[in-house]
Amino acid sequence: MRKGVFGGTFDPIHVGHLVIAEAAAETFSLDRVLFVPCAHPPHKPVEGLAPVADRLEMVRLAVEGNPRFSVCDLEAIRGGVSYTVDTLEALRREDPDAELFLILGADMAATMPTWRSIEQVRQLARPCVASREGYEGASEGYFRIPTIGVSSSDLRARIGAGRSIRYLVPDPVRRYMEDRGLYRT
Repeated sequence: MRKGVFGGTFDPIHVGHLVIAEAAAETFSLDRVLFVPCAHPPHKPVEGLAPVADRLEMVRLAVEGNPRFSVCDLEAIRGGVSYTVDTLEALRREDPDAELFLILGADMAATMPTWRSIEQVRQLARPCVASREGYEGASEGYFRIPTIGVSSSDLRARIGAGRSIRYLVPDPVRRYMEDRGLYRT
């Protein structure tokens, strides 16, 4: 079993995340892609972060209907700061025969030297780095994705300003955010 592990804050999840996951699944012949919303990211401020329960539900809504995608609530249940090495170790214990692929954007890959136990992370999973404007380069595991000009921070700003996010997130996610009043200022 070849499993992609795609962690992030997903605050909120958007079509760019889904495009990355689909491209990684195709490029690396992944059987499954696990979306792993973190409780508290170690590299980002937690102030203003939507509750992890809401982020988990938005990810569930976003991946619904894609049999290759699933949600892993491991970091949400564990709570506290989420470190990739801890998650990969837990996934390895859960399924020792799985081949793990760590899916990340080039922006996060650039921060890897600062990660906790980075050498162990590299031993546990093969990094698969999605291209992103401003982070060009070719390294092992680098793959191209269609350019999607959307980011979670832009979406939060658009929502806060009362602007539309239609077609930038899956409709069930948009409706969930509207119903819960997420990201409104």
